Amino acid sequence: MSFRRGVVRQSKFRHVFAQAWKAEHCIDDVRVSRVTWDSPLCAVNPKFIAVIVEAGGGGAFLVVPISKSGRIDQSCSTVCGHLAPVLDIQWCPHDDSIIASASEDNTVKVWQIPDGGLTGPMTEPLVTLEGHSKRVGILAWHPTAFNILLTAGCDNVMCVWDVGTGELVYQLNEAHPDLIYSACWNRDGSAVCTVAKDKALRIIDPRRGTVLKVREKVHDGTRPMRAVFLSDGKILTTGFSRMSERQMALWDTKDLSEPMAMQEMDTSNGVLLPFYDPDTNMVYLCGKGDCTIRYFEVTDESPYVHFLNLYSSKEPQRGAGYVSKRGVDVNKCEIARFYKVHERKIEPISMTVPRKSDLFQGDLYPDTAGLEPSLLAEEWIAGQDAPPLLVSLSGGYATPTSKHRDTLRGRPKLASQDSGAGSATTTSAPAVTKETEGETERPARANPTDGTVDRLRKEDDVLNELLAEMKALRTVVLAQSQRIELLERQLARIEDGDV
Repeated sequence: MSFRRGVVRQSKFRHVFAQAWKAEHCIDDVRVSRVTWDSPLCAVNPKFIAVIVEAGGGGAFLVVPISKSGRIDQSCSTVCGHLAPVLDIQWCPHDDSIIASASEDNTVKVWQIPDGGLTGPMTEPLVTLEGHSKRVGILAWHPTAFNILLTAGCDNVMCVWDVGTGELVYQLNEAHPDLIYSACWNRDGSAVCTVAKDKALRIIDPRRGTVLKVREKVHDGTRPMRAVFLSDGKILTTGFSRMSERQMALWDTKDLSEPMAMQEMDTSNGVLLPFYDPDTNMVYLCGKGDCTIRYFEVTDESPYVHFLNLYSSKEPQRGAGYVSKRGVDVNKCEIARFYKVHERKIEPISMTVPRKSDLFQGDLYPDTAGLEPSLLAEEWIAGQDAPPLLVSLSGGYATPTSKHRDTLRGRPKLASQDSGAGSATTTSAPAVTKETEGETERPARANPTDGTVDRLRKEDDVLNELLAEMKALRTVVLAQSQRIELLERQLARIEDGDV
């Protein structure tokens, strides 16, 4: 089954407009890594931009504030604690200063970036996770549980870690007979979907270590595939046909026998990287080496996946970073923003819905996942699941104070970090004791009124904004009423023959 472009249908995203930012807002002279691993090379959150860069004798990535623009000095500080090239980087969804990096040195490291950005080279991570026997190329933070991180390596092993303690809590050795290409959590983090070199799509329960469902030959081609869970439980995959044509398919997890929809794109050989927005149910496809970004809307109506439009430029992309909904400009009706990775440049691209009104567009911005986790790591490990905690984007997003954010940050430095003996490993990382937890949480409880005062102040700001909007609307309504009255009087005079 294929999707058709010619069908006209009602959708508020039919006219999404993509536009690159001006040259002065780009980041220039970035020595982007030439590693051949098919990762996006870039990770973005509302606070920072991180890009994997070339490094002599090891692996490094650059981290700059999201407001940064212009030329990057060659002496600019990087995160450079890996012994081999970095293959993947991912920001923690529950703390905008925590980032994980995976490397060819078989390790995963977790770093805390200072609020103002790097002031010098960063070589000491918060935690080093050692459990893979070959290079690690896939990272996926749990969407709702704090400090849970999934990793996958070229040893065909999938690991789940409690980053707060450095402990390996689950390890799946037998689930994949071949190289894992992609791994993605579902909405509440109860299952993971993966695709591997054996062309199979698997749905896995990592806590039980079992493969729930398997679909053989999702795509017939031999080149790498990708898979993402959608918010309603469906799975979208990208891959290649037997004739090396790029494909996208939508799968119903209740019945994997046939795809709900399948489309062949073109014959380019770049891997299609899918970026999914659960708030708008839109999927953006960025092909490595392409000059375009395609975007689609997924609905419950056949053909289920609807082509909207594409952004096209003259320069091909090496990768792309996608900022979460918390980082977009709601005042400009921006629903998504990409950071396109060129050979030597990072270029922001905004996706906006044209609207004439200056009011907050609630239909474009449903409540979105905030920083606050739904569960602690130990709660998820014990078998609990929970959907994301949502926040409103009305008036823009403001970072709240979180009772959990210091659980990782406030940990004492590991013994090997204090002595300067090198990176901390899971064997040397002490578990977080109850006394340590009490110390890290105590500052958040010392003055319980601070959070209440901030919340009340934000509520007052929102209320004042609503009152101002209502006042403006009332003025418009009164003006229109007076105009209608005047027109009615003129019409009456015409009908009476006075004019």
